[in-house]
Amino acid sequence: MDKLEEIFAAVDERVRSLGEGYEVVDVEQRGEYGETHLTIYVDKLPDGMSLDDCEKIHYAIEPVLDDLDPTDGKPYVLEVSSPGLDRPFRRQRDFERNYGREVEVRLYAPIKGVKVYEGVLRERTDGYVLLDAGGKDVKIENTRIAAVRPLVRFD
Repeated sequence: MDKLEEIFAAVDERVRSLGEGYEVVDVEQRGEYGETHLTIYVDKLPDGMSLDDCEKIHYAIEPVLDDLDPTDGKPYVLEVSSPGLDRPFRRQRDFERNYGREVEVRLYAPIKGVKVYEGVLRERTDGYVLLDAGGKDVKIENTRIAAVRPLVRFD
């Protein structure tokens, strides 16, 4: 298990213990302006996150992270954030929650000249994603997919 997976598991356990529908959806570590930033993305079902939720989780996970020492003794900036409306799906449960909803599938390279597909997510297996794109079934191999995210329209 790599360090980010270890952080995810420990933080997710603590966040879920708070109740209220909280769920860790991703953990990211990056360097920015000479500092290390550790961002924990948390969602709250069904209503989404508030600033108060982020603060509550921040204080709840600090002791867990102190015990894990995610940066091997080096200082870091801890950020707790909502994943946003258009966050990419990472885990199978993300896909399952979105069956029947419109999604955008971005590919690493075009298939028959198309690099972005939009349609209703019907299924995701270990091998492929199945979309209903305008009444036509489109089956895309997972190895060709760069990202799948909710289709957000601003009308």
